[in-house]
Amino acid sequence: MHRCARYRSHAAAASIPALARRFSAAPRLRGYADTLPNLRIGENTRVIFQGFTGKLATANATESIGWGTKIIGGVKPGGTGEHLGLPVLPTVREAVELLKPNATAVYVAAHQARAAIEEAIEAEVPLVVAVAEHIPLHDMLHIHSILKTQSKSRLVGPNSPGIISAVGKCRIGFQPLPCFSPGRVGIIAKSGTLSYETVASTTRAGLGQSLCVGVGGDIAPGTDLRDALSVLEHDEDTDAIALIGEIGGFGELDAADWVRDYRSRVASPKPIVGLVAGINELPIQIMGHAGAFTIPGEPSAQEKIDALSAAGVTIVNHPAKIGDVLKSQLGSGAWTKRPGSGPAGVNTTKQRRQMSTAARRSLFSSQARKSYHAQQTRSLYLKGDAAMSLLQNASPVPCDSSSPPGPQNLLGISIDRTSRSPCILAGPSSTDPKTIQRFPFDFLTGLSTLPLPAIASHLRLPPAPSTLTTLQTHITTLTTLFYTHEAYLLTTSLSPSLTLTSPHFFFDDAAFRIAGRQTGLHSGHTSSSAGLVYLPLPGASRTVGTLVNGAGLAMNTVDALPGLATNFLDTGGKATSETVKASFELILADPRVRVVFVNIFGGLTLGDMIARGVVLAFEEVGVRVPVVVRIRGTREKEGMEVIRRSGLAIEGFEDFEEAVGRVRELAGR
Repeated sequence: MHRCARYRSHAAAASIPALARRFSAAPRLRGYADTLPNLRIGENTRVIFQGFTGKLATANATESIGWGTKIIGGVKPGGTGEHLGLPVLPTVREAVELLKPNATAVYVAAHQARAAIEEAIEAEVPLVVAVAEHIPLHDMLHIHSILKTQSKSRLVGPNSPGIISAVGKCRIGFQPLPCFSPGRVGIIAKSGTLSYETVASTTRAGLGQSLCVGVGGDIAPGTDLRDALSVLEHDEDTDAIALIGEIGGFGELDAADWVRDYRSRVASPKPIVGLVAGINELPIQIMGHAGAFTIPGEPSAQEKIDALSAAGVTIVNHPAKIGDVLKSQLGSGAWTKRPGSGPAGVNTTKQRRQMSTAARRSLFSSQARKSYHAQQTRSLYLKGDAAMSLLQNASPVPCDSSSPPGPQNLLGISIDRTSRSPCILAGPSSTDPKTIQRFPFDFLTGLSTLPLPAIASHLRLPPAPSTLTTLQTHITTLTTLFYTHEAYLLTTSLSPSLTLTSPHFFFDDAAFRIAGRQTGLHSGHTSSSAGLVYLPLPGASRTVGTLVNGAGLAMNTVDALPGLATNFLDTGGKATSETVKASFELILADPRVRVVFVNIFGGLTLGDMIARGVVLAFEEVGVRVPVVVRIRGTREKEGMEVIRRSGLAIEGFEDFEEAVGRVRELAGR
């Protein structure tokens, strides 16, 4: 049964978090990495649903059963009986005992997700797939602290379309089934829409797909790119791999390390094609996905591309190209399903990356400071007097509201995405992100194991007891703020006199919007409406407004129009005619726009519905500039027919390169 009443108070956890419960009875020497084989789903995988009788779960289960997925029942807290002709049980523990599932699909609201995931781990379900967006970050940090203490359950997600075996007809998630065909290509992706594009591309190329793992766009996913690579290496149905990354974290660099090692030890390695979205990211802005932003010291999209390319990954700039590239690398051999494709073992080596060696732009540029609060929609950013007031109220020692001249250290707290835990940020230069080092600590056990002398040494502070005491006080203050107010990034400058100055504080507004927590902090601040994420891009010479469904595809579209796109706009993965109309209103409010590019992949979105939305925008918004529409995927032909029959100044394309070429032509570039 979901145990929302057992939610631990984040305010109470501010100083010393309670110890995590250890759910698994497995030997202590085993760990979370031992659960990697649980990703190998197929035709015999037995699946239950949590939240089984809900509207979304019912629709998804019905479709998945029709496709061939072996769904055996589900859970409704406190409920019993039948649903879709399958048993309904009141708890996951009872479902495990009676139905013996291999996996559970967590279809509950984001504010209930932590309790549901925890319940599945406690019942030792081998694979837990969480699809919800906007689960509060600190809820997920709590879950990761628990996952590390056990060796039975593997998590995929959240903020993920899930995991699907096209070969085994097993879908645990909400992927668009018409795009899939059994085949040879394993796909790993942070972005849902970019993964759907990749699926469609490999289907058109006649390659099909084997196992597709949507690691998701969350800041702390249960399974990362490297985890999935180590499974696909030994998957006998996988002859080639497509890897889709984006800004945020070190995951792509960790994947590059894995690829380099893999290619050095395997005589005939599987070809790997990659794409990384977000080359034109805005500093400190969240680009649609919860985790699509760059924390100080993390690599840029271009640095990730360079690392993957150097490791031997073939890089493309759009997922529509992946099928043809892999087809040329694999040759024309027909795919056949291999018998007995159990895992021969997995490579579970994980390198902890402490510091970026790549230069980064200054995090707090003047342009970003001017535009951030007005445009950011998925977090709360405090700076200046507001941040200083919060810091001074929390600190037992004085903090300086002015920044003294001369060099200063950087001291802060954020998320180490590789270890999936909080970390102290420390750098001997507050203006050079490449000097930042991360010192992770467990979310539930707190600062007890933090290497204070090592942090002082990296900051080039003298090892005097008084210095260490002051440093400890500052770290405790920042950690208290991190827990109490559910932050994801707090940075300050540390002056030579060991005084904290120049705070920049970022808080997860999902805790407020989704879970109803942090009402005092977030009162008076507004979030986005209509599910749209719109960010204007600076530059007077930019003239192309973009309208895209899905954060990854939106980033990739901006990347394809360097210096031309006036905005990033993610309508969400389930765009409707109404959201298209609202998007046009936002785009056309920018006087720079001379042409609009609508780039839609119809995975969950219907192509003809989007086309009708574009026509509606012409009629009701009064579009006076040329519009280029590219629609692929579900009902793409019907969508193109709507465009052709409209008689309006709309040009329709199916091919991405052709559409981009026409946009450039209309923009005079």
